[in-house]
Amino acid sequence: MKKYIVPVNEPELLGNEKKYILRCINTGFISSAGPFVEKFEKKFAKTVSRKFAISVVNGTAALQLAFESLNLKKGDEVILPSFTIISCVLPVVRSGLKPVLVDSDPITWNMDLDQVEKKITSKTKAIIAPHIYGLPIDMNRLLKIAKKNKLKIIEDAAEVLGLKYKNKMCGSFGDVSTFSFYANKHITTGEGGMIVTNDKKIAEKCKSLRNICFNNKRRFLHYELGWNYRFTNLQSAVGLAQLEKLNKFVNKKRLIGNIYNKHLSKINHFQTPLKKTKYAKNIYWVYGIVLKKKSIINAESLMKKLKSFGIETRNFFWPLHKQPILNKMGLFKKVKLPVSENLAKNGIYLPTGIALTLSQQKFVINKIKKIFLKK
Repeated sequence: MKKYIVPVNEPELLGNEKKYILRCINTGFISSAGPFVEKFEKKFAKTVSRKFAISVVNGTAALQLAFESLNLKKGDEVILPSFTIISCVLPVVRSGLKPVLVDSDPITWNMDLDQVEKKITSKTKAIIAPHIYGLPIDMNRLLKIAKKNKLKIIEDAAEVLGLKYKNKMCGSFGDVSTFSFYANKHITTGEGGMIVTNDKKIAEKCKSLRNICFNNKRRFLHYELGWNYRFTNLQSAVGLAQLEKLNKFVNKKRLIGNIYNKHLSKINHFQTPLKKTKYAKNIYWVYGIVLKKKSIINAESLMKKLKSFGIETRNFFWPLHKQPILNKMGLFKKVKLPVSENLAKNGIYLPTGIALTLSQQKFVINKIKKIFLKK
């Protein structure tokens, strides 16, 4: 495997991670039983202003259980953006629900709420709201839409931990919210996820579903089918140590974004991320650029060029309506969503990991300037 001079993401594990992991090993609590699981869940719930937090093996599992907890019925329609990771649509399809896609706003890259309103029918029962790449959806407007039409909201806050919408934490909206702790997120446990809610019934159902629906009175007696999605004490130990540094990580992400903005925003060959809206400042989970039609180089060629310098990049999400497996299932074959298609074709993101050094970032910036400005 090629070792990049500047990886697209590298986490920072310089706090209490080792100390807490050693405590797990020394006490023998390495599986889902252990004090760090509850500690991590309680601190996480408090961080995002929720009553309950349920840890699971990854963000995709969190979305699956969030859906199961809402008791939606087969045939119900669920609205979500096409421009998002495929994890968002998996529980919809696997639960026998009908996904209804909307396009994205070309400036914020989040779901177009005008289209959301137009797509609501008598069969619509829920909306998946993933905040994309560091800016939140306009949640006040979305919640008004949901309330008016009696819809459930599943807020996917995987990319915005630590970000505030106005004065309220992202992840504190809707019926249930989910997070991911993959290595490229604001805090990481390697793999992992969290479900948060203020609804006790939802919380209890998620806890049961993640634990194979063991019966409280007779452990191996089952009345429902669940999953083995339990989180380990080891992962929770890492998560707790990471959460202790969340404010530092958020500040670092914003610093990275601001440095890129200072040097790249005036290059007219690509669109840079929106710095802020009337309700939030960008947290720069990733720093994305979208190549314009007049650009001297396309996205794929740019990625190859940067790779030759030892700089790792990533494509933007490929839209759901263009996913081969979903088309094979008979979904979205005639759907056309031009903004999502443009973002997917022309968007890439640059190195933005928490461990990114200033010298590494300057190296990336200089190489980009060399490509576009011939300097």
